[in-house]
Amino acid sequence: MIKYLNGSDIMKTPNYIDAKKRNFEKVNIIRDFKINDELKNIGSNKKYLIKTYGCQMNERDSENISAILENMGYKKAIDYNDADLIILNTCAIRENAHNKVFGMLGRLKHMKEERPLMIGLCGCMAQEEVVVNEIMKKYKYVNLVFGTHNIHELPEILNNAIKNNSRQIEVWSKEGDIVEDIPIKRESKYKAWVNIMYGCDKFCTYCIVPYTRGKQRSRLKEDIIKEVEDLVKDGYKEVTLLGQNVNAYGKDFKDAKYNMANLLEDVSKTKIERIKFVTSHPWDFTDDMIKVIKENENILPYIHLPVQSGSNRILKLMGRKYTKESYLDLVKKLKENIPNICLTTDIIVGFPNETDEDFKETLDIVNECKYDLAYTFIYSPRVGTPASNMKDDVPLKVKEERLQILNDLVNKYSKESNEKLLNKTLSVLIDGKSDKEGILSGYSRENKLVNVKADLSYIGKIVNVKITDAKTWSLDGVLDEWWNNKRNKYICKNNKR
Repeated sequence: MIKYLNGSDIMKTPNYIDAKKRNFEKVNIIRDFKINDELKNIGSNKKYLIKTYGCQMNERDSENISAILENMGYKKAIDYNDADLIILNTCAIRENAHNKVFGMLGRLKHMKEERPLMIGLCGCMAQEEVVVNEIMKKYKYVNLVFGTHNIHELPEILNNAIKNNSRQIEVWSKEGDIVEDIPIKRESKYKAWVNIMYGCDKFCTYCIVPYTRGKQRSRLKEDIIKEVEDLVKDGYKEVTLLGQNVNAYGKDFKDAKYNMANLLEDVSKTKIERIKFVTSHPWDFTDDMIKVIKENENILPYIHLPVQSGSNRILKLMGRKYTKESYLDLVKKLKENIPNICLTTDIIVGFPNETDEDFKETLDIVNECKYDLAYTFIYSPRVGTPASNMKDDVPLKVKEERLQILNDLVNKYSKESNEKLLNKTLSVLIDGKSDKEGILSGYSRENKLVNVKADLSYIGKIVNVKITDAKTWSLDGVLDEWWNNKRNKYICKNNKR
C-alpha cells in the first residue's frame, strides 16, 4: 500500500487572478544559479525519468530539469520501472493533454504501491488553479508540484520533500522573471532549442498560455547570441529560437530598440548552419523580418503561422487581432519573397457558435494558402479563459465531422506539396534512426521529414538527398553522393582558410 505523506506539507498554490495581472513590474534577470553542496548527492544511487507533454518550450524545460537532477547525483533511468523519481512535465493547451497526465498519474499510483517512488508534476498544468486543487484532493501520493516560474528552485523543493517526508506544492502565479545560467542537458548533439523570450500578453480568448507562462519578457540579445555561439563551438548544426510569440521579441524592452528582425540577423552572423523559429503570431510579423529571412541563407524557409480560423467573425471572438484579409496579405508577401517556403499552421474547429459559413471560410483559407502541414484541433475550453464562458451550441458530432473534412483537405495539399519535390535534391540534417531497419531520418531546409538508407556515421551530418518517393507526411530518398562529395570538399577548403 502507498504510505501517504505525514510530514508538514508546504503549499503555495496558483490562482487565476494573480496569473492574469499585468502591472508592468520590472523583469528581474536572475543569474549565477548554483546547487548547494549539501544537495549535490541526494540523488546518489538513484535514477530519474521525465515524461514531457506538449510544446518545444516544455522540451527545453525538461532539458534544464534533467541537468539539475544529474547535478544532484541522479542518473537517467531507462524506463518507468527503473526510476526512483518520475516527473511529469505537463501541457495545458487542451483537455486531451490533461486526460493523458491524469491517466499517467493513475498508472504511477499502482507503481508506487509496489515500491518506493517519488512522483513530481510540473509545467503548465501545475500553473492551473483547478488542476492543483484536484491534485491536493485526489492525488495525495504526488510528492512535489512546481510551476513554470520556479524550475530553478527544484533542488530545494525536492530536498524538502525527501527530508521532511512531506508534499511540496510550490507554484508561483506572477508576471515572471528571467533566470539565466540554469544548467542544461540537451537531448541532441546536433539540434538545439534556444529560448529567446517567455510568456505572452496576447490573451487570445481560448488560450491558457498567458496565465501559465506569465507576461511577455525577452532575454537580452547578448545572452542569446552567446548561447548560440557556444553551440557553434560545440559542433551544433541547427538552432530553433523559441517563444510563445517570437515575433514580438524585444517589444517589452523599455530602453532599447531591438526586435526580432535584428535578433535573426545577429544570430545569422554566428554562422550556425541552420536557424528556425517558432511560434509566430501574424500580428507581429514585420516586413523587416521577411527581408532578413530572404537575405540570410542560414535562416530556413520554414514559417509556422497559426491562422486558427478563416472567419473574421470567429477571429474577432478569439481576440486574434488580425483579419482573414490581412493574414492572406502576409502569406502573399512571404511566398513572393522566400523561395521554396514551407508554410504550416494551426487551426481550431468548433469554436463556440461556429456556423457552417464560418467553417466554410476556414476551408477557403486552406484552399488559398495550400499549407504544407496543419495542426488541427477541436476547440477545447480551458477554465479561466474568456472563451470558456461563451455559450456553445455546436454539437460534438458536428465538430468531429468538420475536423475530418478539414483534415482531408489539409492532407491533400500536404501530399501535393511533397510530390513537387520528387526527383529534386534536398539538403537534409540527419538526426537519428527511423523505425525501419537501416533507414535514417532527418529534416530538409524546408522542414520536410526525409527518410534515407544510410549507415549510422551520417547521423549529425547535413547531406544531399535525392527524393524518390513522396508521401503525405514524409519523403523517401537516396544519398546524392556527387553533391555530398562536392559539399565536403567545399567545407574542407573553407576550414583550412
